[in-house]
Amino acid sequence: MAVRIEKPSVIEAAGNKPKIIQEFFGRVNSGSNDVSIAKMKSPGGWVEPGQKPEFDEYTVVLKGMLRVETENGILDIHAGEAVMTPRGEWIRYSTPGEEGAEYIAVCIPAFSPGTVHRDE
Repeated sequence: MAVRIEKPSVIEAAGNKPKIIQEFFGRVNSGSNDVSIAKMKSPGGWVEPGQKPEFDEYTVVLKGMLRVETENGILDIHAGEAVMTPRGEWIRYSTPGEEGAEYIAVCIPAFSPGTVHRDE
């Protein structure tokens, strides 16, 4: 049976500036442990702590640019591009450009504060 999501849940975000996370599917909004799907809106100059998550993350940038920093280097992902970050690898996201970024993030299994393992 199809499941309709009438509105997302707003989730508190980590980082140095306010970021909007609208979870459509996931542990909070739909009770799903298998996948989370959220729309993110990060302001210019936002940066979050590094992390070593227990989930794969698939991200599609809709507007602006998302910076993805890993132990192997830095990727700048622009509107219309996407990136996949595998579980167990250190990563840090930021939006250094003035316009910030809007993007869709899909986490498998679903995002959870207990499985993201943020840097202290």
